[in-house]
Amino acid sequence: MKRVEAAARKAILFGRGRQVQVGSQKFITVGLPDHIWQDLYHHFMTIRWPTFFAVIAGVFLLGNSGFALLYMLGNHPIANQAPEGFWGAFFFSVETLATVGYGDMHPQTVYGHVIATIEIFSGLSGLAVFTGLIFTRFSRPHAKILFARHPIIRPLDGIPTLMIRAANARQNVITEASARLRLLRLDVTTEGYENRRLYDLVLTREQHPIFTLGWNMTHVIDASSPLYNETPETMAASGATLILSLAGVDETTSQTMRSRHIYGSDLIRWNHRYPDLIEQDEHGMNYVDYTKFHDTEPL
Repeated sequence: MKRVEAAARKAILFGRGRQVQVGSQKFITVGLPDHIWQDLYHHFMTIRWPTFFAVIAGVFLLGNSGFALLYMLGNHPIANQAPEGFWGAFFFSVETLATVGYGDMHPQTVYGHVIATIEIFSGLSGLAVFTGLIFTRFSRPHAKILFARHPIIRPLDGIPTLMIRAANARQNVITEASARLRLLRLDVTTEGYENRRLYDLVLTREQHPIFTLGWNMTHVIDASSPLYNETPETMAASGATLILSLAGVDETTSQTMRSRHIYGSDLIRWNHRYPDLIEQDEHGMNYVDYTKFHDTEPL
């Protein structure tokens, strides 16, 4: 254990460790090769937008600086260069890379034409790559599913029932929505072997034909349920985690939407209820009050 802890600290110190969250627990992985240059597409798809544009700006500045230095190695390869020196070569590189060409500065030697040809080819290739990445990032479907902060366990028809509610924050139609609920916990065999196991929790209704406003998903805790005879104390001791996954087709874009939410056992509210969100005024108009969406009330 001490050797593992030392390796983890060293990995964090040198930036070689990766933090992974499984359920409600966090792990630091060590000992795996991190070939970032062989998986650049995945990294560009997962980094945040500010970081993404910062990387593009950095590549743009470094590339133009490199070509500016190459131009400076030649014998006056740029005609009408202004200003002289590095900055003139840098601005000419920017114009060449972007294929702008204002007409004043232009290559006047064979060396200058060769460097400009290489730069134009690099610029067109880089533009195609970054345009594809930006389009892919923008076109990825993002589900705006609102999950209640706290699952609840309450009796329904005299039987303990786990309930989680979700809402479609876009207020459009998600057709043929499906839900899957799973339990991840640490089990110990009779031989003392510890093993993390994943259990399927059967929902009363796993399909929703038109998911627009809200959806209350329920799991009956009977003798066949993995949660049978569980208590807050036993769930906390086994590190129990609920994993709820939703999928469906967005009727507006015809794209498959997926969303997932993870609950630790400490978030479960026992013997609580969700307040009703739908209210009706004196004119018969129905209102859905989402300000109470995350609220729970004790029974």
